[in-house]
Order: sequence, then C-alpha cells, then structure tokens
Amino acid sequence: MITLLFFGRLGDFAVGVPTTMEASTPAEIRTLLAADFPALAKELSEPQVLVSVNKMIVDWDQHLLKGSEVAFLPPVTGG
Repeated sequence: MITLLFFGRLGDFAVGVPTTMEASTPAEIRTLLAADFPALAKELSEPQVLVSVNKMIVDWDQHLLKGSEVAFLPPVTGG
C-alpha cells in the first residue's frame, strides 16, 4: 500500500480521501482520485503542485514501491 499525504490547501480538498491506496505512480494516484474527488484531482493537476515520494521531490511518473509515502505539496509563499 502507498500512504497518501496532502499538505496546505490540498488537505482541504482531500477530506474523505483514503490515506492509503495501490498505485504504480503519483500520476496514477491522481487519475484514480479523479473519479470520486474531481475537485482534488483538478487541484493536483495544477503545474505548481509538487509531489514527493519518501520525502524527495520527484516527477509524476516516478515508480512507486509498496510502502512508499507520497506527499502532495501546494505552492507556497513566504516573506
């Protein structure tokens, strides 16, 4: 199983999303979520959203291994 984490405003869109699922890439996770959580999938499709696997920023087509932790990171601002 893959553990899912949603940070920042993405967490607001992820209410009710399972915390684990089976998938081979982060892009597949986004596709699977689109059926039941279209607003979240739309947010995840924004080009500024980053994906992290096991605390490393990766591409959306990164192969996932069983037990991986996938985090979705919205754009942030600072001052």
